[in-house]
Amino acid sequence: MDGILHTLDILMFAVACVCLMAGFPVAFTLAGVALVFATLAVLFGGSVTLGAIPNRIFGTMSNETLIAVPLFIFMGVMLERSKVAEELLETMGRLFGRMPGGLGISVSIVGALLAASTGIVGATVVTMGLLSLPTMLRNGYCPRLACGSIAASGTLGQIIPPSIVLVFLADQLSNAYQTAQRDMGNWSPEPFSVGDLFAGALLPGLALVGLYISYQLFVAFTQPHKSPPMKVNADEAAPTLSQILHALVPPVALIIAVLGSILAGIATPTEAASVGAVGSLLLAGYRMDMQKTLPIYAAVLSLIALLVLTSFMDLRVARNEIGAGDQAGIYLAYLLCAVLAYGLGVAVWRVWKGTVLVPVMRSTTQITCMVFVILIGATFFSLIFRDLGGEELVTEALTGLPGGALGAIIAVMLVMFVLGFFLDFLEIVFVVVPLVAPVLLQLEMPNGEPMHPAWLGVMMAVNLQTSFLTPPFGFALFYLRGVAPPSVRTMDIYRGIIPFVLIQVLMLAILWYFPALATWLPEVIYG
Repeated sequence: MDGILHTLDILMFAVACVCLMAGFPVAFTLAGVALVFATLAVLFGGSVTLGAIPNRIFGTMSNETLIAVPLFIFMGVMLERSKVAEELLETMGRLFGRMPGGLGISVSIVGALLAASTGIVGATVVTMGLLSLPTMLRNGYCPRLACGSIAASGTLGQIIPPSIVLVFLADQLSNAYQTAQRDMGNWSPEPFSVGDLFAGALLPGLALVGLYISYQLFVAFTQPHKSPPMKVNADEAAPTLSQILHALVPPVALIIAVLGSILAGIATPTEAASVGAVGSLLLAGYRMDMQKTLPIYAAVLSLIALLVLTSFMDLRVARNEIGAGDQAGIYLAYLLCAVLAYGLGVAVWRVWKGTVLVPVMRSTTQITCMVFVILIGATFFSLIFRDLGGEELVTEALTGLPGGALGAIIAVMLVMFVLGFFLDFLEIVFVVVPLVAPVLLQLEMPNGEPMHPAWLGVMMAVNLQTSFLTPPFGFALFYLRGVAPPSVRTMDIYRGIIPFVLIQVLMLAILWYFPALATWLPEVIYG
Protein backbone atom coordinates (compact mmCIF):
# COMPACT_ATOMS: atom_id res chain seq x y z
CA MET A 1 0.00 0.00 0.00
CA ASP A 2 2.75 2.48 0.95
CA GLY A 3 4.56 1.79 -2.31
CA ILE A 4 1.44 2.59 -4.31
CA LEU A 5 0.83 5.78 -2.30
CA HIS A 6 4.38 6.96 -2.96
CA THR A 7 3.91 6.63 -6.73
CA LEU A 8 0.51 8.33 -6.96
CA ASP A 9 2.05 11.81 -7.25
CA ILE A 10 4.14 10.82 -10.30
CA LEU A 11 1.22 8.97 -11.87
CA MET A 12 -1.07 11.95 -11.25
CA PHE A 13 1.24 14.38 -13.06
CA ALA A 14 1.75 11.93 -15.94
CA VAL A 15 -1.98 11.26 -16.36
CA ALA A 16 -2.76 14.99 -16.33
CA CYS A 17 -0.17 15.64 -19.07
CA VAL A 18 -1.50 12.78 -21.21
CA CYS A 19 -5.10 14.00 -20.87
CA LEU A 20 -4.13 17.58 -21.71
CA MET A 21 -2.18 16.46 -24.78
CA ALA A 22 -5.19 14.38 -25.84
CA GLY A 23 -7.19 17.60 -26.06
CA PHE A 24 -9.52 17.31 -23.09
CA PRO A 25 -10.70 20.66 -21.60
CA VAL A 26 -7.97 22.01 -19.35
CA ALA A 27 -9.99 23.04 -16.29
CA PHE A 28 -12.00 19.81 -16.12
CA THR A 29 -8.90 17.70 -16.78
CA LEU A 30 -6.97 19.23 -13.89
CA ALA A 31 -9.89 19.05 -11.44
CA GLY A 32 -11.03 15.62 -12.63
CA VAL A 33 -7.59 14.02 -12.40
CA ALA A 34 -7.15 15.54 -8.93
CA LEU A 35 -10.46 14.11 -7.68
CA VAL A 36 -9.72 10.65 -9.16
CA PHE A 37 -6.32 10.46 -7.49
CA ALA A 38 -7.70 11.87 -4.24
CA THR A 39 -10.19 8.96 -4.26
CA LEU A 40 -7.37 6.47 -4.98
CA ALA A 41 -5.32 7.90 -2.12
CA VAL A 42 -8.21 7.45 0.32
CA LEU A 43 -8.83 3.88 -0.93
CA PHE A 44 -5.18 2.98 -0.34
CA GLY A 45 -5.14 4.43 3.18
CA GLY A 46 -3.84 7.92 2.51
CA SER A 47 -5.37 11.28 3.48
CA VAL A 48 -6.19 14.35 1.44
CA THR A 49 -7.47 17.79 2.44
CA LEU A 50 -10.34 18.34 0.05
CA GLY A 51 -12.00 20.47 2.70
CA ALA A 52 -9.42 23.20 2.07
CA ILE A 53 -10.54 23.68 -1.54
CA PRO A 54 -13.57 25.93 -0.76
CA ASN A 55 -11.28 28.24 1.22
CA ARG A 56 -8.81 28.29 -1.67
CA ILE A 57 -11.57 29.20 -4.14
CA PHE A 58 -12.90 31.90 -1.82
CA GLY A 59 -9.37 33.25 -1.50
CA THR A 60 -9.19 33.46 -5.30
CA MET A 61 -12.56 35.26 -5.43
CA SER A 62 -11.48 37.78 -2.82
CA ASN A 63 -8.00 38.35 -4.30
CA GLU A 64 -7.96 42.04 -5.17
CA THR A 65 -4.98 41.63 -7.52
CA LEU A 66 -6.87 39.24 -9.79
CA ILE A 67 -9.65 41.80 -10.32
CA ALA A 68 -7.19 43.41 -12.73
CA VAL A 69 -7.54 40.44 -15.10
CA PRO A 70 -11.08 41.10 -16.46
CA LEU A 71 -10.30 44.84 -16.57
CA PHE A 72 -7.17 44.30 -18.68
CA ILE A 73 -9.09 41.87 -20.90
CA PHE A 74 -11.85 44.45 -21.39
CA MET A 75 -9.25 47.09 -22.23
CA GLY A 76 -7.60 44.88 -24.83
CA VAL A 77 -10.80 43.75 -26.51
CA MET A 78 -12.19 47.30 -26.63
CA LEU A 79 -8.99 48.64 -28.19
CA GLU A 80 -8.97 45.84 -30.73
CA ARG A 81 -12.57 46.68 -31.75
CA SER A 82 -11.85 50.41 -31.95
CA LYS A 83 -9.45 49.94 -34.91
CA VAL A 84 -6.37 51.24 -33.08
CA ALA A 85 -4.23 48.43 -34.51
CA GLU A 86 -5.33 49.05 -38.08
CA GLU A 87 -4.39 52.74 -37.98
CA LEU A 88 -1.07 51.96 -36.28
CA LEU A 89 -0.12 49.34 -38.87
CA GLU A 90 -1.05 51.51 -41.80
CA THR A 91 0.81 54.57 -40.50
CA MET A 92 3.96 52.69 -39.42
CA GLY A 93 4.02 50.79 -42.73
CA ARG A 94 3.96 54.07 -44.67
CA LEU A 95 6.58 55.56 -42.34
CA PHE A 96 9.16 52.73 -42.40
CA GLY A 97 8.14 50.81 -45.54
CA ARG A 98 10.44 52.73 -47.88
CA MET A 99 13.59 51.38 -46.23
CA PRO A 100 14.88 47.77 -46.59
CA GLY A 101 13.16 45.60 -44.00
CA GLY A 102 10.89 48.51 -43.13
CA LEU A 103 7.66 46.51 -43.12
CA GLY A 104 9.19 43.96 -40.73
CA ILE A 105 10.40 46.77 -38.45
CA SER A 106 6.95 48.38 -38.47
CA VAL A 107 5.36 45.03 -37.53
CA SER A 108 7.75 44.73 -34.55
CA ILE A 109 7.06 48.29 -33.37
CA VAL A 110 3.29 47.94 -33.73
CA GLY A 111 3.45 44.56 -31.97
CA ALA A 112 5.23 46.19 -29.02
CA LEU A 113 2.71 49.06 -28.84
CA LEU A 114 -0.26 46.70 -29.05
CA ALA A 115 1.35 44.42 -26.46
CA ALA A 116 1.58 47.29 -24.00
CA SER A 117 -1.94 48.52 -24.73
CA THR A 118 -4.00 45.38 -25.42
CA GLY A 119 -1.97 42.38 -24.25
CA ILE A 120 -4.24 39.92 -26.11
CA VAL A 121 -2.12 37.67 -28.31
CA GLY A 122 -4.92 36.29 -30.46
CA ALA A 123 -6.34 39.69 -31.39
CA THR A 124 -2.88 41.13 -32.19
CA VAL A 125 -1.79 38.19 -34.38
CA VAL A 126 -5.09 38.06 -36.26
CA THR A 127 -5.17 41.81 -36.86
CA MET A 128 -1.57 41.99 -38.09
CA GLY A 129 -2.05 38.80 -40.12
CA LEU A 130 -5.05 40.27 -41.91
CA LEU A 131 -3.51 43.68 -42.55
CA SER A 132 0.26 43.21 -42.79
CA LEU A 133 0.78 39.73 -44.22
CA PRO A 134 -0.85 40.42 -47.63
CA THR A 135 1.07 43.71 -47.88
CA MET A 136 4.40 42.03 -47.03
CA LEU A 137 3.82 39.23 -49.53
CA ARG A 138 2.71 41.66 -52.24
CA ASN A 139 5.95 43.60 -51.80
CA GLY A 140 8.11 40.51 -52.24
CA TYR A 141 8.80 39.50 -48.63
CA CYS A 142 9.87 35.92 -47.97
CA PRO A 143 6.74 34.14 -46.64
CA ARG A 144 8.74 32.56 -43.81
CA LEU A 145 10.16 35.89 -42.63
CA ALA A 146 6.77 37.61 -42.91
CA CYS A 147 4.96 34.88 -40.96
CA GLY A 148 7.67 34.66 -38.29
CA SER A 149 7.72 38.44 -37.81
CA ILE A 150 3.95 38.66 -37.33
CA ALA A 151 3.66 35.62 -35.05
CA ALA A 152 6.59 36.67 -32.83
CA SER A 153 5.55 40.33 -32.61
CA GLY A 154 2.00 39.27 -31.79
CA THR A 155 3.20 37.35 -28.72
CA LEU A 156 5.00 40.32 -27.16
CA GLY A 157 1.87 40.83 -25.06
CA GLN A 158 3.14 37.97 -22.91
CA ILE A 159 6.22 39.81 -21.68
CA ILE A 160 5.62 43.55 -22.10
CA PRO A 161 3.55 44.92 -19.20
CA PRO A 162 0.74 45.33 -18.47
CA SER A 163 0.24 41.66 -19.29
CA ILE A 164 -2.33 39.17 -18.03
CA VAL A 165 0.38 36.50 -17.93
CA LEU A 166 2.49 38.69 -15.64
CA VAL A 167 -0.50 39.30 -13.34
CA PHE A 168 -1.04 35.57 -12.82
CA LEU A 169 2.67 34.84 -12.66
CA ALA A 170 3.19 37.54 -10.02
CA ASP A 171 0.30 36.16 -7.96
CA GLN A 172 1.80 32.66 -8.01
CA LEU A 173 5.34 33.91 -7.35
CA SER A 174 4.15 36.06 -4.45
CA ASN A 175 2.76 33.00 -2.68
CA ALA A 176 5.86 30.97 -3.55
CA TYR A 177 8.18 33.73 -2.30
CA GLN A 178 6.37 33.90 1.05
CA THR A 179 6.64 30.10 1.36
CA ALA A 180 10.35 30.10 0.44
CA GLN A 181 11.16 32.86 2.93
CA ARG A 182 9.32 31.06 5.76
CA ASP A 183 11.20 27.83 4.94
CA MET A 184 14.43 29.83 5.22
CA GLY A 185 13.42 31.16 8.65
CA ASN A 186 12.34 34.66 7.60
CA TRP A 187 8.84 35.17 9.04
CA SER A 188 8.47 38.78 7.90
CA PRO A 189 9.62 38.85 4.26
CA GLU A 190 9.29 41.83 1.99
CA PRO A 191 6.12 41.57 -0.12
CA PHE A 192 6.36 40.86 -3.85
CA SER A 193 3.65 42.42 -6.01
CA VAL A 194 2.45 42.66 -9.59
CA GLY A 195 4.09 46.09 -9.81
CA ASP A 196 7.49 44.52 -9.03
CA LEU A 197 7.12 42.05 -11.89
CA PHE A 198 5.82 44.73 -14.27
CA ALA A 199 8.89 46.83 -13.50
CA GLY A 200 11.18 43.82 -13.88
CA ALA A 201 9.71 42.81 -17.24
CA LEU A 202 9.78 46.27 -18.83
CA LEU A 203 13.46 46.44 -19.83
CA PRO A 204 13.74 42.77 -20.97
CA GLY A 205 10.55 43.24 -23.01
CA LEU A 206 11.96 46.30 -24.76
CA ALA A 207 15.28 44.48 -25.24
CA LEU A 208 13.41 41.63 -26.93
CA VAL A 209 11.78 44.11 -29.31
CA GLY A 210 15.24 45.50 -30.05
CA LEU A 211 16.52 42.00 -30.87
CA TYR A 212 13.57 41.43 -33.23
CA ILE A 213 14.31 44.70 -35.03
CA SER A 214 18.04 43.89 -35.17
CA TYR A 215 17.22 40.56 -36.82
CA GLN A 216 14.99 42.34 -39.35
CA LEU A 217 17.83 44.73 -40.22
CA PHE A 218 20.34 41.85 -40.42
CA VAL A 219 18.16 39.99 -42.93
CA ALA A 220 17.47 43.20 -44.88
CA PHE A 221 21.18 43.90 -45.42
CA THR A 222 22.47 40.33 -45.81
CA GLN A 223 19.56 38.91 -47.84
CA PRO A 224 17.82 41.96 -49.33
CA HIS A 225 15.65 39.82 -51.63
CA LYS A 226 13.80 38.49 -48.54
CA SER A 227 12.75 41.91 -47.19
CA PRO A 228 12.79 44.54 -49.93
CA PRO A 229 11.54 48.11 -49.55
CA MET A 230 7.84 48.66 -50.05
CA LYS A 231 6.73 49.49 -53.57
CA VAL A 232 5.39 53.04 -53.38
CA ASN A 233 3.22 54.78 -55.93
CA ALA A 234 4.50 58.09 -57.20
CA ASP A 235 1.44 59.90 -55.90
CA GLU A 236 1.57 58.29 -52.45
CA ALA A 237 3.20 60.58 -49.89
CA ALA A 238 4.76 59.71 -46.56
CA PRO A 239 2.48 60.15 -43.54
CA THR A 240 2.34 63.67 -42.16
CA LEU A 241 3.27 64.50 -38.59
CA SER A 242 -0.40 64.96 -37.67
CA GLN A 243 -1.24 61.49 -39.05
CA ILE A 244 1.63 59.91 -37.11
CA LEU A 245 0.54 61.65 -33.89
CA HIS A 246 -3.10 60.69 -34.49
CA ALA A 247 -2.08 57.02 -34.70
CA LEU A 248 0.52 57.02 -31.92
CA VAL A 249 -0.74 59.38 -29.24
CA PRO A 250 -3.89 57.48 -28.08
CA PRO A 251 -2.24 54.08 -27.43
CA VAL A 252 0.95 55.65 -26.05
CA ALA A 253 -1.07 57.92 -23.72
CA LEU A 254 -3.04 54.91 -22.50
CA ILE A 255 0.18 52.96 -21.91
CA ILE A 256 1.66 55.85 -19.92
CA ALA A 257 -1.54 56.23 -17.88
CA VAL A 258 -1.73 52.53 -17.00
CA LEU A 259 1.90 51.51 -16.67
CA GLY A 260 3.11 54.90 -15.47
CA SER A 261 0.55 55.04 -12.65
CA ILE A 262 1.72 51.60 -11.45
CA LEU A 263 5.46 52.31 -11.63
CA ALA A 264 5.05 55.77 -10.10
CA GLY A 265 3.18 54.30 -7.15
CA ILE A 266 0.06 56.38 -7.82
CA ALA A 267 -2.18 53.34 -8.35
CA THR A 268 -2.17 49.62 -7.65
CA PRO A 269 -2.28 47.29 -10.69
CA THR A 270 -6.02 46.79 -10.15
CA GLU A 271 -6.66 50.54 -10.00
CA ALA A 272 -4.46 51.08 -13.05
CA ALA A 273 -6.39 48.37 -14.90
CA SER A 274 -9.60 50.29 -14.21
CA VAL A 275 -7.93 53.43 -15.61
CA GLY A 276 -7.03 51.41 -18.71
CA ALA A 277 -10.58 50.10 -19.09
CA VAL A 278 -12.02 53.62 -18.77
CA GLY A 279 -9.42 55.00 -21.18
CA SER A 280 -10.13 52.33 -23.81
CA LEU A 281 -13.86 53.03 -23.55
CA LEU A 282 -13.27 56.77 -24.03
CA LEU A 283 -10.97 56.07 -26.99
CA ALA A 284 -13.58 53.82 -28.60
CA GLY A 285 -16.24 56.51 -28.07
CA TYR A 286 -13.94 59.07 -29.67
CA ARG A 287 -13.43 56.84 -32.72
CA MET A 288 -17.17 56.31 -33.14
CA ASP A 289 -17.88 60.02 -33.67
CA MET A 290 -14.84 62.18 -34.37
CA GLN A 291 -17.00 65.22 -35.10
CA LYS A 292 -18.28 65.68 -31.54
CA THR A 293 -15.19 65.23 -29.41
CA LEU A 294 -15.71 67.75 -26.59
CA PRO A 295 -17.26 65.29 -24.04
CA ILE A 296 -14.46 62.78 -24.67
CA TYR A 297 -11.68 65.37 -24.40
CA ALA A 298 -13.22 66.73 -21.20
CA ALA A 299 -13.43 63.23 -19.72
CA VAL A 300 -9.82 62.41 -20.66
CA LEU A 301 -8.54 65.66 -19.12
CA SER A 302 -10.61 64.97 -15.99
CA LEU A 303 -9.10 61.47 -15.74
CA ILE A 304 -5.57 62.87 -16.05
CA ALA A 305 -6.33 65.59 -13.51
CA LEU A 306 -7.67 62.99 -11.06
CA LEU A 307 -4.46 60.95 -11.38
CA VAL A 308 -2.33 64.05 -10.77
CA LEU A 309 -4.54 65.17 -7.88
CA THR A 310 -4.32 61.73 -6.27
CA SER A 311 -0.54 61.81 -6.39
CA PHE A 312 -0.26 65.19 -4.63
CA MET A 313 -3.20 65.29 -2.20
CA ASP A 314 -4.89 63.01 0.32
CA LEU A 315 -8.44 62.63 -1.01
CA ARG A 316 -9.73 60.21 1.61
CA VAL A 317 -13.02 61.43 3.05
CA ALA A 318 -13.20 58.95 5.96
CA ARG A 319 -10.91 60.97 8.24
CA ASN A 320 -11.47 62.81 11.49
CA GLU A 321 -9.52 65.89 10.41
CA ILE A 322 -9.37 67.21 6.86
CA GLY A 323 -7.33 70.31 6.15
CA ALA A 324 -8.63 73.19 4.04
CA GLY A 325 -6.34 72.27 1.13
CA ASP A 326 -7.41 68.63 1.12
CA GLN A 327 -11.06 69.65 1.40
CA ALA A 328 -10.70 71.84 -1.68
CA GLY A 329 -9.03 68.94 -3.47
CA ILE A 330 -11.92 66.64 -2.54
CA TYR A 331 -14.47 69.10 -3.93
CA LEU A 332 -12.42 69.42 -7.12
CA ALA A 333 -12.26 65.61 -7.36
CA TYR A 334 -16.08 65.46 -7.11
CA LEU A 335 -16.34 67.90 -10.01
CA LEU A 336 -13.79 65.98 -12.10
CA CYS A 337 -15.61 62.71 -11.42
CA ALA A 338 -18.88 64.27 -12.63
CA VAL A 339 -17.24 65.42 -15.88
CA LEU A 340 -15.64 61.99 -16.31
CA ALA A 341 -18.98 60.24 -15.70
CA TYR A 342 -20.64 62.42 -18.35
CA GLY A 343 -17.91 61.62 -20.89
CA LEU A 344 -18.14 57.92 -20.07
CA GLY A 345 -21.90 58.02 -20.54
CA VAL A 346 -21.45 59.55 -23.99
CA ALA A 347 -18.79 56.97 -24.88
CA VAL A 348 -20.96 54.04 -23.70
CA TRP A 349 -23.90 55.34 -25.72
CA ARG A 350 -21.75 55.62 -28.86
CA VAL A 351 -20.18 52.15 -28.62
CA TRP A 352 -23.59 50.64 -27.86
CA LYS A 353 -25.13 52.36 -30.88
CA GLY A 354 -22.17 51.20 -32.97
CA THR A 355 -22.85 47.54 -32.00
CA VAL A 356 -19.43 47.32 -30.34
CA LEU A 357 -20.29 47.20 -26.63
CA VAL A 358 -22.20 43.90 -26.63
CA PRO A 359 -19.52 41.88 -28.52
CA VAL A 360 -16.82 43.36 -26.28
CA MET A 361 -18.69 42.42 -23.10
CA ARG A 362 -19.41 38.94 -24.44
CA SER A 363 -15.78 38.33 -25.42
CA THR A 364 -14.50 39.72 -22.09
CA THR A 365 -16.85 37.45 -20.14
CA GLN A 366 -15.88 34.36 -22.14
CA ILE A 367 -12.14 34.92 -21.76
CA THR A 368 -12.42 35.78 -18.05
CA CYS A 369 -14.56 32.72 -17.30
CA MET A 370 -12.14 30.47 -19.17
CA VAL A 371 -9.15 31.82 -17.24
CA PHE A 372 -10.73 31.56 -13.79
CA VAL A 373 -12.22 28.11 -14.37
CA ILE A 374 -8.71 26.94 -15.28
CA LEU A 375 -7.43 28.61 -12.08
CA ILE A 376 -9.98 26.73 -9.97
CA GLY A 377 -9.12 23.44 -11.68
CA ALA A 378 -5.42 24.10 -11.08
CA THR A 379 -6.19 24.78 -7.41
CA PHE A 380 -7.67 21.28 -7.12
CA PHE A 381 -4.67 19.79 -8.86
CA SER A 382 -1.93 21.55 -6.88
CA LEU A 383 -3.59 20.87 -3.51
CA ILE A 384 -4.02 17.12 -4.12
CA PHE A 385 -0.56 16.87 -5.68
CA ARG A 386 0.94 18.35 -2.52
CA ASP A 387 -1.10 15.96 -0.33
CA LEU A 388 0.30 13.02 -2.29
CA GLY A 389 3.87 14.14 -1.58
CA GLY A 390 4.51 15.86 -4.88
CA GLU A 391 6.08 18.94 -3.25
CA GLU A 392 8.75 16.85 -1.51
CA LEU A 393 9.37 14.99 -4.76
CA VAL A 394 9.96 18.22 -6.67
CA THR A 395 12.20 19.60 -3.91
CA GLU A 396 14.36 16.48 -3.85
CA ALA A 397 14.57 16.41 -7.65
CA LEU A 398 15.64 20.05 -8.01
CA THR A 399 18.05 20.18 -5.07
CA GLY A 400 19.62 16.87 -6.09
CA LEU A 401 20.52 18.02 -9.59
CA PRO A 402 24.22 18.53 -10.36
CA GLY A 403 25.29 22.13 -10.77
CA GLY A 404 23.30 23.60 -7.90
CA ALA A 405 21.22 26.62 -8.81
CA LEU A 406 22.43 26.53 -12.43
CA GLY A 407 21.35 22.91 -12.85
CA ALA A 408 17.97 23.54 -11.21
CA ILE A 409 17.20 26.63 -13.31
CA ILE A 410 18.26 24.92 -16.55
CA ALA A 411 16.14 21.87 -15.71
CA VAL A 412 13.04 23.96 -14.92
CA MET A 413 13.50 26.14 -18.02
CA LEU A 414 13.89 23.03 -20.21
CA VAL A 415 10.79 21.43 -18.70
CA MET A 416 8.74 24.59 -19.21
CA PHE A 417 10.07 24.96 -22.75
CA VAL A 418 9.11 21.37 -23.64
CA LEU A 419 5.71 21.67 -21.94
CA GLY A 420 5.14 24.81 -24.02
CA PHE A 421 5.01 22.53 -27.09
CA PHE A 422 1.89 20.87 -25.72
CA LEU A 423 0.32 23.04 -23.00
CA ASP A 424 -1.04 26.57 -22.84
CA PHE A 425 0.76 29.16 -20.70
CA LEU A 426 -2.08 29.11 -18.16
CA GLU A 427 -1.64 25.41 -17.40
CA ILE A 428 2.09 25.93 -16.94
CA VAL A 429 1.62 28.98 -14.69
CA PHE A 430 -1.01 27.33 -12.50
CA VAL A 431 0.47 23.83 -12.31
CA VAL A 432 4.25 24.00 -12.73
CA VAL A 433 5.14 27.37 -11.16
CA PRO A 434 3.59 26.68 -7.70
CA LEU A 435 5.54 23.41 -7.55
CA VAL A 436 9.02 24.62 -8.54
CA ALA A 437 9.09 28.29 -7.53
CA PRO A 438 9.30 27.78 -3.71
CA VAL A 439 12.38 25.62 -4.23
CA LEU A 440 14.06 27.88 -6.79
CA LEU A 441 13.52 31.01 -4.69
CA GLN A 442 15.70 29.50 -1.96
CA LEU A 443 18.68 29.30 -4.32
CA GLU A 444 21.06 32.00 -5.58
CA MET A 445 21.19 33.97 -8.82
CA PRO A 446 24.27 33.75 -11.08
CA ASN A 447 25.78 36.85 -9.41
CA GLY A 448 25.69 35.11 -6.01
CA GLU A 449 22.81 37.18 -4.60
CA PRO A 450 19.61 35.60 -3.22
CA MET A 451 17.24 34.79 -6.05
CA HIS A 452 15.00 37.75 -6.86
CA PRO A 453 11.40 36.75 -7.65
CA ALA A 454 11.24 39.43 -10.38
CA TRP A 455 14.22 37.85 -12.16
CA LEU A 456 12.72 34.36 -11.90
CA GLY A 457 9.36 35.69 -13.09
CA VAL A 458 10.86 37.39 -16.14
CA MET A 459 12.85 34.26 -17.02
CA MET A 460 9.66 32.22 -16.83
CA ALA A 461 7.65 34.81 -18.79
CA VAL A 462 10.15 34.85 -21.67
CA ASN A 463 10.15 31.06 -21.63
CA LEU A 464 6.35 30.91 -21.57
CA GLN A 465 6.22 33.24 -24.57
CA THR A 466 7.63 30.40 -26.66
CA SER A 467 4.55 28.30 -25.88
CA PHE A 468 2.64 30.53 -28.30
CA LEU A 469 5.23 29.99 -31.04
CA THR A 470 6.24 26.35 -30.85
CA PRO A 471 4.34 23.66 -32.79
CA PRO A 472 2.28 21.53 -32.59
CA PHE A 473 0.06 23.60 -30.24
CA GLY A 474 1.45 27.12 -30.65
CA PHE A 475 -1.69 29.25 -30.54
CA ALA A 476 -0.10 32.17 -32.42
CA LEU A 477 0.60 29.77 -35.29
CA PHE A 478 -3.04 28.64 -35.32
CA TYR A 479 -4.28 32.23 -35.31
CA LEU A 480 -1.97 33.15 -38.18
CA ARG A 481 -2.81 30.02 -40.17
CA GLY A 482 -6.50 30.92 -39.91
CA VAL A 483 -6.04 34.32 -41.58
CA ALA A 484 -3.09 33.64 -43.89
CA PRO A 485 -3.78 33.48 -47.64
CA PRO A 486 -3.77 30.03 -49.33
CA SER A 487 -0.38 30.74 -50.93
CA VAL A 488 1.25 30.57 -47.47
CA ARG A 489 1.97 26.98 -46.50
CA THR A 490 1.80 25.75 -42.92
CA MET A 491 5.49 24.79 -43.10
CA ASP A 492 6.32 28.39 -44.00
CA ILE A 493 4.76 29.47 -40.70
CA TYR A 494 6.51 26.72 -38.72
CA ARG A 495 9.93 27.42 -40.24
CA GLY A 496 9.46 31.18 -40.03
CA ILE A 497 9.23 31.21 -36.25
CA ILE A 498 12.48 29.26 -35.69
CA PRO A 499 14.80 32.34 -35.72
CA PHE A 500 12.48 34.18 -33.34
CA VAL A 501 12.37 31.24 -30.92
CA LEU A 502 16.18 31.23 -30.99
CA ILE A 503 16.12 34.98 -30.26
CA GLN A 504 14.02 34.28 -27.18
CA VAL A 505 16.49 31.60 -26.07
CA LEU A 506 19.23 34.22 -26.55
CA MET A 507 17.19 36.59 -24.36
CA LEU A 508 17.13 33.93 -21.63
CA ALA A 509 20.93 33.65 -21.86
CA ILE A 510 21.27 37.44 -21.62
CA LEU A 511 19.04 37.48 -18.53
CA TRP A 512 21.13 34.68 -17.01
CA TYR A 513 24.41 36.58 -17.38
CA PHE A 514 22.91 40.02 -16.70
CA PRO A 515 20.22 39.52 -14.02
CA ALA A 516 20.27 43.26 -13.27
CA LEU A 517 18.30 43.72 -16.48
CA ALA A 518 15.29 42.39 -14.55
CA THR A 519 16.15 43.45 -11.00
CA TRP A 520 17.49 46.99 -11.43
CA LEU A 521 14.23 48.80 -12.21
CA PRO A 522 12.16 47.20 -9.38
CA GLU A 523 14.88 48.10 -6.89
CA VAL A 524 15.09 51.68 -8.17
CA ILE A 525 11.31 52.20 -8.09
CA TYR A 526 10.32 50.19 -5.02
CA GLY A 527 13.60 49.94 -3.15
